[in-house]
Amino acid sequence: MSSLKNLSLYALGSTVPSGGFLDLKNLEYLDLSYNTLNNSIFQTIRTMTSLKTLMLRSCNLNGQLPTNQGFLDLKNLEYLDLSYSTLNNSIFQTIRTMTSLKTLMLRSCNLNGQLPTTQGFLDLKNLEYLDLSSTTLNNSIFQAIRTMTSLKTLMLQSCNLNGRIPTTQGLCDLNHLQELHMGDNDLSGVLPSCLTNLTSLQQLSLSSNQLKIPVSLSPLYNLSKLKSFYGSDNEIFTEEDDHNLSPKFQLESLYLSSNGQGVGALPKFLYHQFNIQSLDLTNNQIKGEFPNWLIENNTYLQELYLENCSLSGPFLLPKNSHVNFSFLSISMNHFQGQIPSEIGDRLPGLQVLFMSDNGFNGSIPFSLGNISSLQAFDLSNNSLQGQIPGWIGNMSSLEFLDLSGNNFSGHLPPRFGTSSDLRYVYLSRNKLQGPIAMAFYDFSEMFALDLSHNNLTGTIPEWIDRLSNLRFLLLSYNNLKGEIPIQLSKLDQLILIDLSHNHLSGNISSWTISTHNFPVESTYFDLLAISQQSFEFTTKNVSLSYRGNIIWYFKGIDLSCNNFTGEIPLEIGNLSMIKALNLSHNSLTGAIPPTFSNLKEIESLDLSYNKLDGEIPPRLIELFSLEVFSVAHNNLSGKTPARVAQFATFEESCYKDNPFLCGEPLPKICGAAMPPLPTLTSTNNEDNGGFMDMEVFYVTFGVAYIMVLLVIGVVLYINPYWRRAWFHFIEMSINNCYYFLVDNLSILSKFGFS
Repeated sequence: MSSLKNLSLYALGSTVPSGGFLDLKNLEYLDLSYNTLNNSIFQTIRTMTSLKTLMLRSCNLNGQLPTNQGFLDLKNLEYLDLSYSTLNNSIFQTIRTMTSLKTLMLRSCNLNGQLPTTQGFLDLKNLEYLDLSSTTLNNSIFQAIRTMTSLKTLMLQSCNLNGRIPTTQGLCDLNHLQELHMGDNDLSGVLPSCLTNLTSLQQLSLSSNQLKIPVSLSPLYNLSKLKSFYGSDNEIFTEEDDHNLSPKFQLESLYLSSNGQGVGALPKFLYHQFNIQSLDLTNNQIKGEFPNWLIENNTYLQELYLENCSLSGPFLLPKNSHVNFSFLSISMNHFQGQIPSEIGDRLPGLQVLFMSDNGFNGSIPFSLGNISSLQAFDLSNNSLQGQIPGWIGNMSSLEFLDLSGNNFSGHLPPRFGTSSDLRYVYLSRNKLQGPIAMAFYDFSEMFALDLSHNNLTGTIPEWIDRLSNLRFLLLSYNNLKGEIPIQLSKLDQLILIDLSHNHLSGNISSWTISTHNFPVESTYFDLLAISQQSFEFTTKNVSLSYRGNIIWYFKGIDLSCNNFTGEIPLEIGNLSMIKALNLSHNSLTGAIPPTFSNLKEIESLDLSYNKLDGEIPPRLIELFSLEVFSVAHNNLSGKTPARVAQFATFEESCYKDNPFLCGEPLPKICGAAMPPLPTLTSTNNEDNGGFMDMEVFYVTFGVAYIMVLLVIGVVLYINPYWRRAWFHFIEMSINNCYYFLVDNLSILSKFGFS
């Protein structure tokens, strides 16, 4: 194998042996990334003098690299990747002889502070690609790279750079630079005018800083080769346009979303752009109607982001033209009227369509069903109505569907569709009714199903276990009844279960909450769906909306406000990753499981309004993440948990209406006499203060009395025999009472009583 030129031992996970390795003298490409190595690797490769590419990414290298173990002999090396290693600045002394080096990757290498200017770094004059991203640097980096005049790509994202972009330390002298990435830093001030010296610049990324960027991009007008500008999440402002000037560039990508109020109008230079493929002006208060001219001028436009731009009026597409959109987002505006009926015919290649949080009404256009490429579809929080069309489920590429927060009514389609790719379905806050039936029977790949806040009836279907990849199941605020099917316990990937505010009954099953934070196989549209995904969950006594990536870290069960009976399963105490557990407002009995002390991640635990008895497990004080705790309105006894750590913050309301419970913060002192008539806990969801609700008693007694009289009257009216018997009984009763009184009064008169 002495003639071997390319060798990849990527991610073997073990130390690479040296035996035979030294004989590969003709090797030109070596990739040992993602293995467990140490610095002896440089002794191992000392004879590989023909090596041009060396990949040692994430190899557990640390400290100072050796200068006498052959590393310095790799003088033909053109590509070196030591990313994700724990190094120090001596690396620049080590590589001083590698004058042929063209690409140097030191991403996230724990380098810090000021880069050296005297340790060989300045000698890398042939370097074309330098990546120091995710490294703690300071602005001396610009002084350190001043002689790298061949540099074409400079990556300095997330390097903790701050202050103004320096204009006198060499950055503006790199006139061969084609890509400059300095996003996710703390840079401030205005764009320096010297950037116009970078005449070869094609891509400039300054997103997520504190820079003041004019929406006109006037400091960049002379960069004729500029194709992409990323300036989002900065302070975008409007300056007085110079109408005598127009930019020399023709942009293909412009990302200028604002982190503040944004601009008040579309930048005028856009009228002179005809090659834009991606445009993001999110969070800029543009106002006015949808800019059709952008689509007409830029026939290659594929991605358009105009979220939260205060646009209004009808949403109209250019007439008699097909648009090459793959991604269109106009959510969080003030559009009114119906969605254009021809939208599916005008946007045949659409993959993502976000139109949420507007004022659209009417029904979903049938033409949308013609877009076979559509993968994500969000029309939530509008005023759409009618039935949910069954053809939506037949869109073969659809993965994400959100129609929540509208006025859709009627039943769910009997079979929602045949798209096996559908993973995220949100139909909450509508007026849907009827049973779930077989609507989602075929969707084995589904991750999230939210049917909450509707009028659904019937039971939870027994085929629920067919949704074997389900992470989120939200069925709250419906009229579901019956028991929880045992098949639900087979869904071992569940992260969140919310069945609250229904009429479910029976015993609570034992469940497993998944410990996975993310889907095992995350596609681009999984991550996109996660960013759009939101749900409401009651925790810490407040109903909160969770959105974005945080939902993959939130795990909870809410079965509150139902009719569950029986004991709480001990196995629930094994759900060590759970954040919230709400079993309140049921009729649960028995003791609080001692296994609850294993819920080390729990933040909210609500067991109030049940019939639980016994003592509160004292080891619950070990739940150091607990912020909300309530066992009020039960039949618990014994002493309250010790007032230590977070339990010192729980007030009397957390324990009230447990007649046999004593100790702080309750007023009852342990060892005091028991009250003669203990207050009993109400059943289910009522908070009754005494043994009997007297108001209810009076009403019930009155109604019963009236009903008895009515029944007697009806019987006497219908049956003459009983009527005669009744009147005879009354007559005999009156006579008996009369003679009883006469006899007794005559006896009393004999003894002098009158």
